Amino acid sequence: MLITISREFGSGGRELGKRLSDVLKIPCYDKEIIQMIAEKRGFDERFVSHISEKNLQAAYPLTIGCRFTMTPHPVTKQAVAIAVEQQKIIKTFAEQGDCILIGRCADVVLKEYSPFNIFVYADMDTKLKRCMERAPKGENLTRTELERKIREVDKERTRYREFYIGTKGNTRSNYHLCINTSGIEIKKIVPVLAEYIKVWFEIRIENKAGNV
Repeated sequence: MLITISREFGSGGRELGKRLSDVLKIPCYDKEIIQMIAEKRGFDERFVSHISEKNLQAAYPLTIGCRFTMTPHPVTKQAVAIAVEQQKIIKTFAEQGDCILIGRCADVVLKEYSPFNIFVYADMDTKLKRCMERAPKGENLTRTELERKIREVDKERTRYREFYIGTKGNTRSNYHLCINTSGIEIKKIVPVLAEYIKVWFEIRIENKAGNV
């Protein structure tokens, strides 16, 4: 049972993944991926986090047209190294058994493993409310500043995904289930979602058996 969760910033995708992990009793990986890359590569975790869903697509063009004439830019090399390591770790988790993977284009990386792919989104008011409630101590962004941050993060995630899949947009056809968490208490929908996922995997197993 492999599950991937893509999400808009502030939509509650991480909370949904963690709660789903508790109900299904399978591990959920998110920041653990960052920690493993940082430990293996000797990078600061904040640097890895910044690169892992943002800057690869920005750094990549630096290698075009100059790779045979000059030494590659160090940030480019680090960004590519992080992306490669991230893919290896995601696949390692998938090969170890049932799990939930949040973000980092895990649905694309694990396409050959046929995971159940979820996309979580919400309206701006819901995302603002969630972000304000979970803001780090000392962060005092205005509503306008926070909204700008949300839009910037979502734009970066979309660009990162487009870099991976080579096409524009984030369409519904990429996912098995899209969940709108606007005005919804996530813990109340997780039990129903867990049952839906179980049925999906049961049907998939039955179909495989029927084709043997």
